[in-house]
Amino acid sequence: MRESSEVGFNPLRRSGLMAALAAPWLAPWAAQVQSLVRIKIAAASNMKFVLADLVSQYRQQTGVQVDVNLGASGNLARQILQGLPVDQFISADEVWVAELDKAGRTVDAGQRYATGRLALVVPKNSALPLSQGLAAVVRALKPGDKFAIANPALAPYGVAAVEALQRAGVGALTTKHKVLGDNIGQATQFVATGASQAGITALALAQAPEIAHRLQVLPLPAELHAPLHQRMVLLKGAGAAAADWHRFLLSPTAQAVIVRHGYALPQ
Repeated sequence: MRESSEVGFNPLRRSGLMAALAAPWLAPWAAQVQSLVRIKIAAASNMKFVLADLVSQYRQQTGVQVDVNLGASGNLARQILQGLPVDQFISADEVWVAELDKAGRTVDAGQRYATGRLALVVPKNSALPLSQGLAAVVRALKPGDKFAIANPALAPYGVAAVEALQRAGVGALTTKHKVLGDNIGQATQFVATGASQAGITALALAQAPEIAHRLQVLPLPAELHAPLHQRMVLLKGAGAAAADWHRFLLSPTAQAVIVRHGYALPQ
């Protein structure tokens, strides 16, 4: 009888060989599958730089990609109500999270993740008396100068800026001086580019290295405005990956990053 042409054939040896040959192809495929896990979130613009750090750190640890849509909290909440497909909403206050909860769009009432601070900012080369405080800067504005804040109808940091102006004794800004950003990020850019001669922004934005070198910054006293308690929430339909990311943001590791960016821990 003729023997098999595969002399000394060993099925285990062959399966091992096939696995070895497949390994170089399987590894990239597995990495690609992992990288396909994506989370979509909507976040207030004041969180731009802290989220950049946290998203990068989380991607390195888990391979999960977090896609961030930045904007004013009010605009984002309205877009979510209109069907914006995101897994999580990170608001600059608690009011807009409560609106989504009331509308039945969230899994619960959400969690506080930080408390924000305001800062008075002027361009780096400005001669305005920043060290003398908010009232002194506003009084020193020339007729053609602009003072930037976020639109209070959309952005919690805009509401806080209006409160700070009132409590500092300035009152409402005149129409000729006031310029509104669609969100706090845009208001900050107005000052950083010199389009506005002064403004009120989030301390976390003003301290970010990407912007800080273009500004003079004075943190404003917390008593000038109501506390900026910031809240985040998962939306109905969010999966396990989004829930894991949500828990990560409340972890000591993430909280340390948030504090480093100029926020206080939630109370």
